[in-house]
Amino acid sequence: MYVCSCFGVTEAQVQQHADDGACTPRQIASACKAGTDCGSCVRRIQAILGRGAFPRRDVADQGRPVLAALDEAA
Repeated sequence: MYVCSCFGVTEAQVQQHADDGACTPRQIASACKAGTDCGSCVRRIQAILGRGAFPRRDVADQGRPVLAALDEAA
């Protein structure tokens, strides 16, 4: 199912970026542009990010990189 129809980004793609360490809509936008055009998908992106059990903020607070997989892809 598409989360961002402006850029054709699916829920699975957003979830994959979240699994790779993205923990904010801005980080998702940096990874795949979702949420950067009309903005109607931002709430859905927030909901997807809220589902995960991985404590990405805790990792960031410890000073460890949370976007390593995204950095490697770039």
